[in-house]
Amino acid sequence: MSYRIEPRRNASALANLLAPVIAVALTLLFGGALFAVLGYPPIETLTAFFIRPVSSMYGFTELLVKAVPLIIIAAGLSVGFRANVWNIGAEGQLTMGAIAATGVGLFAPEALYPMLLPLMFVAGLVGGAAWAGIAALLRTKLNTNEILVTLMLTYIAGLFLSFLVRGPWRDPNGYNFPQTALLPYEGMLEPLDPMYRVTASVVFALIALVALWVVTARSFAGYRLSVGGAAPRAARYAGFSEKGAIWVGLLTGGAAAGIAGFYEAAGPLGQLSAVISPGYGFAAIIVAFVGRLSAPGILLGGLFLALTYVGGESVQMSHGIPSPITRVFQGLLLFLLLASEFFVSYRLVRTGRAAA
Repeated sequence: MSYRIEPRRNASALANLLAPVIAVALTLLFGGALFAVLGYPPIETLTAFFIRPVSSMYGFTELLVKAVPLIIIAAGLSVGFRANVWNIGAEGQLTMGAIAATGVGLFAPEALYPMLLPLMFVAGLVGGAAWAGIAALLRTKLNTNEILVTLMLTYIAGLFLSFLVRGPWRDPNGYNFPQTALLPYEGMLEPLDPMYRVTASVVFALIALVALWVVTARSFAGYRLSVGGAAPRAARYAGFSEKGAIWVGLLTGGAAAGIAGFYEAAGPLGQLSAVISPGYGFAAIIVAFVGRLSAPGILLGGLFLALTYVGGESVQMSHGIPSPITRVFQGLLLFLLLASEFFVSYRLVRTGRAAA
């Protein structure tokens, strides 16, 4: 008995809508099985992972702290993804945005302190966009693959960060830890409530989602990007610029990642360290696809992926489970999402004598 894969003639709209929900449900199922294999009670451990962390106001605000960079980056990346421009290097662009914003915060003269936060915001935006612009330039001039270029640039950005915090930018009073000095008070975001770490970046994340909805659903520019991604030949025939879509897609994603880097440096961290991000740039790719590249979906996907970070820290403290379990859940979700997407568009058909 053998099988072959064939495309479905009419993909179900309901199945397409339910694919992310099914992927999340299967992630929880396989995650519980994994905990059982490791010797942990699955129901209790899943409760500690997904429910207990947000059962208090402090846990809910920590969820928002981690959801903000995921939502901002995913909103920016989804613009390029709609045009089939594959920016996989948001982690490096976040790093460069954080470096640029921190550099302005640490070395700006005191005369600029009243405008320090806006200057740092712009620096983070420009730093992330410029780093993505390298991939855009190479793609449009030399026809390189933006997936490989953006990914490789991520490692360069990480090494550059490591050089700075261990070398010229290292805090002389930091007991030899790889980190910069704290940003000045004028260069740090005030928490919305003194008891919690969440800042006004939550408001910006919501603005980013509204901007995404307006651009993709209510603007001609968004229509051009969508047409270019779905039907490149039709887009060229209509006179839409393929190179323009590449530049817009990569710069938008890079700028969003750079802004997220600014919020990380000026918000929860208050300085630059060797690990500025626990992988937000990579996780945001999952958020974008779980959310179907739409604003409401990205909001829900960002909250769920943020819950994996908070939950990973929770079970590490309560059950002694190593923190990489967070990456395991994120990898499971991505794999099962891709599998769900596959079976929405394709099916297995039995071939051979039995089928005859």
